[in-house]
Amino acid sequence: MAILDSQGRLFGRISLIDLGAGIILVAAIAGIFLSPTLTTSVAQVSGQRQSLQVDVMIRGLTARNPTALFAGIEKEAKTNLIIRNQPYGQIDLVSIQPLPRTVLVPQPDGGVKALPDPRPEQSYTSDTIITLAGQAQPTPDGYVFGNVKLKVGTPIELEGKNYRFGGSVIDIRPVQP
Repeated sequence: MAILDSQGRLFGRISLIDLGAGIILVAAIAGIFLSPTLTTSVAQVSGQRQSLQVDVMIRGLTARNPTALFAGIEKEAKTNLIIRNQPYGQIDLVSIQPLPRTVLVPQPDGGVKALPDPRPEQSYTSDTIITLAGQAQPTPDGYVFGNVKLKVGTPIELEGKNYRFGGSVIDIRPVQP
């Protein structure tokens, strides 16, 4: 009996095409269960969560009345968080700290001084630091909110009833219980 017959079957029983498909199927199943990314995600689901505070810098937010907008946001006390276009869900709002708008003014002695910006159109723009609090999964190389790693510089969007604006993470602090 020949190893391969005239119809392309091994030992007259198994087609080479069926054998190749079976090998590919077994390799795919083994790849799913032996993948390092799967073990990481399983560890993330079962691991401990830690309380964090995250500072987000919002630069150049334009609104008719930024003070009223921020008062409304603080009143809601929660906001929806979107990290790298991936929705995270609701997160607690700890504080909103508006930053003063300044302009650099040259001095007669050759130095430079930061003074309040006198331009009236600047009353519509605001730079702000917003502090958020939530639970994250600690990993050896940072923290994971939802399924997205959160690090300094990560782009974030905040969304609520009448606003949606973006900023970037400037600080991440674990909160001690």
